[in-house]
Amino acid sequence: MIIEWLKFEVTPEAKQKFIEADDDIYTETLATFPGYLGKETWLNPFVETEVILVIHWASREQWKGVAEDILLETEAKFAQAVGKDNYRIVESLEYQIRKFRQT
Repeated sequence: MIIEWLKFEVTPEAKQKFIEADDDIYTETLATFPGYLGKETWLNPFVETEVILVIHWASREQWKGVAEDILLETEAKFAQAVGKDNYRIVESLEYQIRKFRQT
C-alpha cells in the first residue's frame, strides 16, 4: 500500500469549503480509479490553517496511472469551487506501508 500525503495551508474562511469541495470533487474523481482505497482528512487543532490529506493507494503504479489531464481538470474545478487564492500545497510526500497496526 502507498500513501500520498499532502499538506495544505488553507485560509480559515475557506477551510470548510476546502474540505467539502475535496470530498465532492477530488474524492469522487479519484474513487473511480483502480487502486484508490480511500482518504483521510487530518485537521491540526493547534494550527488553524493546516489541512493534511492522506490518500491510500493499492500500488504506486495505480496512483501514478491517474491521467494528468484528469488531474488538471479536477484541480481546475476544485480551484473554482474553493478559490485558488484560499489554499496552497505546502508539502507532498509518499510513504509505503510495510506493517499494519493490529487491533
